[in-house]
Amino acid sequence: MGSLLHVYEQLPEGLLEAQPAQLADLLGGPSLVHLPGRRTETLFISVLLHGNETTGFLALQSLLRRYRERELPRTLSLFIGNVEAARDGLRRLAGQPDYNRVWPGSEYDDCPEKRMMEEVVSIMAQRPLFASVDVHNNTGINPHYACINRIDHRYLHLASMFSRTLVYFTRPAGVQSMAFAQLCPALTVECGKVGQSAGESHAEEFLDACLHLSAIPQHPVAAHDVDLFHTVATVRVPRAYSFGFGEQPVDICFIDDLDHLNFRELPAGTTLAHLDGVQGMPLEASDERGQEVAERYFRVDGDLLRTTRDLMPSMFTLDERVIRQDCLGYLMERYPLPE
Repeated sequence: MGSLLHVYEQLPEGLLEAQPAQLADLLGGPSLVHLPGRRTETLFISVLLHGNETTGFLALQSLLRRYRERELPRTLSLFIGNVEAARDGLRRLAGQPDYNRVWPGSEYDDCPEKRMMEEVVSIMAQRPLFASVDVHNNTGINPHYACINRIDHRYLHLASMFSRTLVYFTRPAGVQSMAFAQLCPALTVECGKVGQSAGESHAEEFLDACLHLSAIPQHPVAAHDVDLFHTVATVRVPRAYSFGFGEQPVDICFIDDLDHLNFRELPAGTTLAHLDGVQGMPLEASDERGQEVAERYFRVDGDLLRTTRDLMPSMFTLDERVIRQDCLGYLMERYPLPE
């Protein structure tokens, strides 16, 4: 079987006008597009790793329309990911792996998508790389924020150009930014919910700033300029339990505005859910080493699920499909900036 990857050395005709749902037919599949620019060090941008997260692609379209008749300030390579899922407006299709869990370093078994990501990284490793940006949306109520996988002044500077809210994480494995962090300063930008013009504008402005940046500073970021958090656990709902939000007859009934807790520092004892007949700990939580740590962060108090310590959630979502396919969200703690 041949590679899933399509490689273009120029902008495919119609790309700047196409809707995300039209890309599978237009491009033929996941695509890597190389575009020359004035500075030869390449900015790598990935979009649509999740087919329903369209902000990055729409921001990229708008940005490239600006340069339709003029030279790009910097050479650009674009990876347009799960176009088949984008056709149906889904994160991923049934039977597909998550396109942001199969990059080098992944814990997934061998599959065509995993080999494709290895091919993308191999191609880009042959080029002089300036930086890598992976653009995402999320489904809960979250601020716009940037994620890094290395505590490095260059990564922090690049991320702080997007937001003062920064998240450092090393799990889950197999994400795009972790793979590219082996090659150049790399980050993920989270642009809020899909369909918000503010998210598209913010992403476009940031990507344009990256194109114009001549060098990434290496001196320390000022402590008063950023809030840095560390993801300490991934929270999941076991498949054995039914769940819902608000007033529902389910095993785990979360509070109806659970996603409003994101990026809020919650005191110990905060109630997250009402339980109906659940015996033992109703959630799973794994730390960066993959160890089960739910008991460290949650406790059952009668028929209520509460937090055991001060913590800050991120990406808590009310989207049941995302919760089943991926996770409920993450837990974070503040992290000191490097000297």
